[in-house]
Amino acid sequence: MSGSTTEGGASLGRDAGGEPSAASVVERLLSRLDAALEHLAEAKPFAKSIYQTDVFQIAEALMNAEGGLDALYSRAHRFDAAGVFEGGPWLDASKLQPPLVEGSLKARGVYPVVETLSELRVLAIARGRVEAGATTMSREDAVEFLQDVMALNLEFIFPADTEEERISGGPHRASNIRLFGLIAREIGLRSLLADVVDEIEQISAQRPINCARLTRMVDMATRIPADAVEPAVAERLQVFASAAHAPTPLSVELSDLAAYRQALKDCDAAKLDAEARMFADSINETGLVAPHHAVLVRRVCAQAPELLGVALGLGAQGRAELEAQQELVLRLCKVAILPATAQAIYGLAGVLKRAMLSRSEVAAGLQRLVSLDLQSDVRRTLLARRAHRDGVTANALLVAGALSVLGRPLGVGQGNNPTCQAARGISLWSQHAPGYLLEMLISAARDGLVEKDFEGERLKSSDIEHGLVLRLDTDLDPVSLVLVPHLDRLYSLMMKRVATRSEDGHKWVNPAFYGRWVPHGFASVFADVAQTTVAEHDDFVRRFYATHHPAYNEGHDLMYPNPVGLCITNARGDYLGPHAVSLLRVGEDPHGALRVYFFNPNNEGRQDWGHGVRPSIRGNGESEGESSLPFHQMVTRLYAFHYNPYEEGDAFAVPPETLQEVEQAARGSWGRAFSWR
Repeated sequence: MSGSTTEGGASLGRDAGGEPSAASVVERLLSRLDAALEHLAEAKPFAKSIYQTDVFQIAEALMNAEGGLDALYSRAHRFDAAGVFEGGPWLDASKLQPPLVEGSLKARGVYPVVETLSELRVLAIARGRVEAGATTMSREDAVEFLQDVMALNLEFIFPADTEEERISGGPHRASNIRLFGLIAREIGLRSLLADVVDEIEQISAQRPINCARLTRMVDMATRIPADAVEPAVAERLQVFASAAHAPTPLSVELSDLAAYRQALKDCDAAKLDAEARMFADSINETGLVAPHHAVLVRRVCAQAPELLGVALGLGAQGRAELEAQQELVLRLCKVAILPATAQAIYGLAGVLKRAMLSRSEVAAGLQRLVSLDLQSDVRRTLLARRAHRDGVTANALLVAGALSVLGRPLGVGQGNNPTCQAARGISLWSQHAPGYLLEMLISAARDGLVEKDFEGERLKSSDIEHGLVLRLDTDLDPVSLVLVPHLDRLYSLMMKRVATRSEDGHKWVNPAFYGRWVPHGFASVFADVAQTTVAEHDDFVRRFYATHHPAYNEGHDLMYPNPVGLCITNARGDYLGPHAVSLLRVGEDPHGALRVYFFNPNNEGRQDWGHGVRPSIRGNGESEGESSLPFHQMVTRLYAFHYNPYEEGDAFAVPPETLQEVEQAARGSWGRAFSWR
């Protein structure tokens, strides 16, 4: 008799139906994985990729098998030594970035598999299962990394059983959920909510233009079990949860918007006033706007316009502007303030606080957007972002988007733009040329082009085939969705026109692209266009101090945002690449230290650039949307800037020890990737 049997008559290793049991499948796959890891470890460097494919295929099968993830984890301590990550971006564990994990896990192809193996490798490090010296990541750093990853991927820890999350979770959603369940068991959830709430507060402080991710994080955080939550942390979270959905008792009671609308009709003036004040307090504290707030604003406009200033949280200047422009404001509210565009209320309040509607070009531009004949592709692009049956038109989305940009502290805030050049432009124009920004937006939306002059020639974006952006992120705000493709093509063409010149092309392109607000003086640390050699670094630093430091520049403050180039580094100080930001102002922080305050067009204003250089977004005198660094730290990462030659102070007065300190910091970080002379 072949094979053993159980009481049920099934052979060992098979279920009652004769199929191999889950345990036996995992056992066989694990045996194959062991062999594949051995072959990979023995392979020559040039042949590693061949054997990696075998490992990835077996790993994917284990990821999708019951109990397979735990089996994979049992071998995670061998991954690095075998060469699983050799030749790829996951090789050095110390260089991994938590914000990039989600995209890899939701991608198609081999990326989710490699990312899963990487997370298991880091988990093994965190649990002390990898020998000291066998990895570049410390145990403490591994724990911190995984806590950050959990905070950014709560949807996999507390998944909602909705069609939307099943679709957006990627092809490996089930295995991703199992992966994070394993991480949560090994690392624990007790401190997770505090990390998540801190992340929510940090993102909120930057006043992002697209709050979908922030609201999603809030919703996910509310799923964390009560027994894993500190009361004080839960209270902080509730502030944001209420702001995103129901900041008032009446809105909590009536979650249905139609019922809430009907209830507002029955409120007397005193009740409406109280409701409006609670909404205003919520939006001022968090920057988040609940859909109910839009219903309230529309009801106030129709029933009690005198309360609109209260509902928008306006001060004296904003109320004066509202009174002067009340007819226009009521029209804009009717068109653009709807539950689906509620976040535009924050922008509308900012527009009124800055008295922007009193500028004829702004008032006229916004009114033209209301009835603008949009190009069909623009209309499709805008409507693709809306939910079905929300009753919002493409024009309403564009008006709401324009209000959001014009009313935000720095335009697109820390918005998600694919090119930093376009984001810098939208930010600058929203602050200093809002009429010009609206003019470009109208031209792009109606005519399908944006025009700019460059060295005596009129360039049209419609004549340019493509720029740097090959595929536009549909999660962008409406203004960026319409404008960025055109701005990207224009900037790209300008840079191509100057590519053969002996100096950095930004010297000519930035003043032409951004406009008269950018001075024509330009300094760069690089001696060649290819940016391979650093030369006369001390002269470069002297000039920056003489044009930007109040002790040496004869008191000339920055009048307009100054586009500058930074050499971005990772947490170890290794060079990652160039990055464009805008300097906004230089001043003392509350602690008396001189800081540079700047606009970072990335999604996020906080990074760790290594060697103690970590931009902050609050706590050091930053206004909403700003990032900042101590003056000398900013200079250590600077490679190019514009300046006014007529406002240059005493470069010779900069102390030699200051120059030496800056150069040592630059050489010890990004400078390692370049030649110096």
